[in-house]
Amino acid sequence: MSGAPSRSVWPARAADLAARIPRGRLHPVALAWAEAAPAAQTWGVGFSGGPDSLALLLLLWAHWPKRRGQLCALHFDHRLRGADARADARFCRKICRALGVRFRTAAWRKAPPAASEAEARRARFAFFDRALAGRRPGALWLGHQQDDIAESLLMRLARGSGAGGLSAPRPVQPAGAGPIRVRPLLSLSKAELTAALRAARIPWREDLTNAEPNFFRNRIRRRVIPAWTKAAQRDAMAGAARSRELLAEDDAAIEGWVERLRLLTPAGRLRLAGLSGVPRAVTRRALHRWLLAQPAAGELSRQGFERLLAAVEAGQPTRQSLGAVSFAVIRGGWLRSEGPK
Repeated sequence: MSGAPSRSVWPARAADLAARIPRGRLHPVALAWAEAAPAAQTWGVGFSGGPDSLALLLLLWAHWPKRRGQLCALHFDHRLRGADARADARFCRKICRALGVRFRTAAWRKAPPAASEAEARRARFAFFDRALAGRRPGALWLGHQQDDIAESLLMRLARGSGAGGLSAPRPVQPAGAGPIRVRPLLSLSKAELTAALRAARIPWREDLTNAEPNFFRNRIRRRVIPAWTKAAQRDAMAGAARSRELLAEDDAAIEGWVERLRLLTPAGRLRLAGLSGVPRAVTRRALHRWLLAQPAAGELSRQGFERLLAAVEAGQPTRQSLGAVSFAVIRGGWLRSEGPK
């Protein structure tokens, strides 16, 4: 669907969509966060013009009328689709004008000829972060829904992710120094969203590259998800969403356990005695935390991490490379990072 209605009908269409998807259908964690958010906070909305991001923008506009002045739609042109991408930007700008929503756009100036999905995502989120930077960092609202949960789950299973990775995407996700990321549509399936948009006579833009097999996510979406759903003979999207919630609970429990042990010193050393008798999952998470606290550490392979984990569990004296300029050293009951001798 791509033909946009006249400017004057967009507020009424947004209200119609909000009646079909009331606030109570949004994810409760995202909803609770929104109710407690600072009144003056900018709400940036990742807005591609596709059905998910369009539904998100219209629902935010309709359900939070007092926030309309803080809404800012953020559109990024990856420069991978030529005229279609420029038409997407015009479509998005027209909707924002009709709703009185600020609109910011940027284009990928140095897009690689065969950019990967990860590279495109990094460029897009770098723009989002720049747009929302300032004395009052804003929140970034994203249109991920239940189908995205299922796709991410299957992709990360193939990579051997743990509970932290498998519990993504989260409804409310801190992002370090960047804006907090909020995903209120994780309680809805793609089919529910598109059905509501059609019923409200709301068109959207289609990204035809989503049908191409170049990216892993596309192959999961087009080939695996339909077969998986058919084989399950039940609502597999809702099942994946439920698994994500449970994995997030497990992940939070492990994080809390590690936090209570107080193993990491301000100087970046890890106290190994505190890990005696704890489950391996806790030791693994503590070691991940230690690695993140080492500014000089390079990328550690999976095999290298497992070797270091075994040494931490045994408490045995160890000196293992962490890259070109640092070593993990176990000595005297502590794990520390040292430079080359």
